[in-house]
Amino acid sequence: MQGFTFEHGGRTYTCTKEKRMAAPVGWWWWFAVTSDQQRYAVLEVAEKDTEKSVKKRITEYYENLLRVRALPPEARHHFSRPGRPPSVNKVQAAAADSDD
Repeated sequence: MQGFTFEHGGRTYTCTKEKRMAAPVGWWWWFAVTSDQQRYAVLEVAEKDTEKSVKKRITEYYENLLRVRALPPEARHHFSRPGRPPSVNKVQAAAADSDD
């Protein structure tokens, strides 16, 4: 089986079997989607691949990718040294001031 094109969810997917030169090297299913400028190589070619099985795996991958992209960004933790904690005397003075 070589390349093929199909439609799913209002998008046109173009799939090709190509040799991937970067690690991991081997034959991979590359695909492009009409609404996306990026090409993806997420599926390694297997002997048991059929057009139906490749379509299913590609659409599941891409729909999950769209769900992840739609999530709000996660708050990132700052990886810097925390500020110096207040000294005991300042904490006691602040507590004494609030008692008044």
